[in-house]
Amino acid sequence: MNPRAAVFQPELIELMKAVLEDAAAMLPEAKRTSAMKAEIASQILACAATGERDPIVLKMAALAVVDKGPHYSHAISAERRLV
Repeated sequence: MNPRAAVFQPELIELMKAVLEDAAAMLPEAKRTSAMKAEIASQILACAATGERDPIVLKMAALAVVDKGPHYSHAISAERRLV
């Protein structure tokens, strides 16, 4: 499913916000940048767009992006920026 075409119910939006806050809180302070949070949020949205609703799975998917290279806004792919 294309995350750009996804429609999320208010309850899921609240769940995704909580997952984002949880995931961001787990990051070392030096990595709690707006670019990193945007990457994590993008991953949560993409995962939720596939139908995932388990907060643990969403958080694990979100934190998986932390170990993937540089985290600068210019390093985020064009596809991810459109989410």
